Amino acid sequence: MTDYLKKFNDYLHLEKNYSLHTVLAYCKDVEFFQNHIRNEFLDDNLLEVNYSQIRSWIVSLSDDGKSNSSINRKISSIKAFYKFLLKSKQIDNSPLSKHKALKSAKKIQIPFSEKELNEVLNHLIFSDDFEGARDKLMIDLFYTTGIRRAELINLQIQNIDTFSNSIKVVGKRNKERVIPLLPNISDEILKYIEKRDEVVNGKENNFLFIKINGVKLNDSLVYRIINYYFSNVSEKVKKSPHILRHTFATHLLNNGADINSVKELLGHSSLASTQVYTHSSLSELKKVYINAHPRTIQ
Repeated sequence: MTDYLKKFNDYLHLEKNYSLHTVLAYCKDVEFFQNHIRNEFLDDNLLEVNYSQIRSWIVSLSDDGKSNSSINRKISSIKAFYKFLLKSKQIDNSPLSKHKALKSAKKIQIPFSEKELNEVLNHLIFSDDFEGARDKLMIDLFYTTGIRRAELINLQIQNIDTFSNSIKVVGKRNKERVIPLLPNISDEILKYIEKRDEVVNGKENNFLFIKINGVKLNDSLVYRIINYYFSNVSEKVKKSPHILRHTFATHLLNNGADINSVKELLGHSSLASTQVYTHSSLSELKKVYINAHPRTIQ
């Protein structure tokens, strides 16, 4: 890794407070781009790259079958890199200053229905042991708080207040927020902790959710757990923790919640991020409109 790539890594991690996963993805994209420049133009000096060279990389990505959205994500990494070089005065102009993102079709995330959630939480039989209690609590927390997968994985016991019915989570860029809990979820957490303590057996471990061997959960296991249970009740293509977060927001909006309140609960920095969830509420809004407007023909 070149010196300016190492500094870029530090910039993302220390100044931007990006997660380790995001930092690694950004740096991997820049290194991949550098390899292309080296192979195609026999030069790996990224400080002297021009836009035509970047265009050749975009074409090669497209030829490799990458989607426009995937290419745009990689370009955003390169943009961040050149923004860093500008900020640190290593270059005078970014070769991407006039670049326009490729058009890509927006993927509509389809939330679970209330019926599907009810089937999972009230009719599926969870095993009467530690893992059964853990899995059900995970689903309940995703659906009733809207937290991200990483936030759930990193949730620590000391950040749970069952007296005030709230949890404190650390979101993107290390931003903390407090989310209210339903009283019955607080009760469920206390019962789960009793079973969790038996698994931990006095060992030092502050994470709420753990494996049966006492080790912290990982991304892929959390995904597999959610996918497993919802595959029993739903034929939707995507059954993931993010869809549960999406479902949380959609169901709140469908039932009249204020979008600004939903924004705060989700931990979004801008309202634009929350508005992606409003499309699912349009059908409900139409029903209200049709039923309430005096000019509706019965």
